Amino acid sequence: MCNLYRLDPRDWSIKFVRDAQSFENLVNIMDSYEVYPDREGLVIRNTVGGGRQLAHMRWGLPSSKKALLDAATKRADKIRAKGKEVDFAALLTMEPDGGTTNVRNTKSLHWKPWLGVDNRCLVPFTRFAEPDPAAKVEGGRKPNAWFAIDESEPIAYFAGIWVPQWTSVRKIKEGQITADYYGFLTTEPNSVVAPVHQKAMPVILTNTDEVRTWLTAPWDEAKALQRPLPDAQLVKLAA
Repeated sequence: MCNLYRLDPRDWSIKFVRDAQSFENLVNIMDSYEVYPDREGLVIRNTVGGGRQLAHMRWGLPSSKKALLDAATKRADKIRAKGKEVDFAALLTMEPDGGTTNVRNTKSLHWKPWLGVDNRCLVPFTRFAEPDPAAKVEGGRKPNAWFAIDESEPIAYFAGIWVPQWTSVRKIKEGQITADYYGFLTTEPNSVVAPVHQKAMPVILTNTDEVRTWLTAPWDEAKALQRPLPDAQLVKLAA
């Protein structure tokens, strides 16, 4: 799954969202973005009332209650094994949640509350990365393969979801914080991505009709966009 992408907003335009009833720029757009999980990225989000906004949010949607419960249970078991008592309710409240960057199973009850129009967004990007299994390990890390719409790396969009003002513990040193978070859908890979990552690729929107459907259509219609990008519309960039 994609856990790194870049955005180069050169000649930035909102050509795919000009028909919005209202459009607020809440942020100063940076010259470039290299976005890792739990870092801030730029999104175009739907808002209650039909407007759209440019905003910075942290990448990583809330994890499921089950995932946090399982993690807290394992931590509690380790503490009890040392002969110490555990206030499990307090432990669960402070269980760190690194966030979920990508959403695949949209039938999950966990994601259902956030699939409606009010919680959809666009995540602009110019290239995204997957660790390349064919590349030689350098410095203990597998180098990335990079993908883009074409060699000129035009702006396209991941089909995103955002969650407003969610309270959780992202990092122990931060403690509980309340913030806006986003992630994006994935689907099975096309034949360009599959040799590098066989499990998934991001859901990518490249034209006005797809963007309008994602931002405005009921879920029964919008869910059809969760499909691989046609092979001819994506390239693996040269190293």
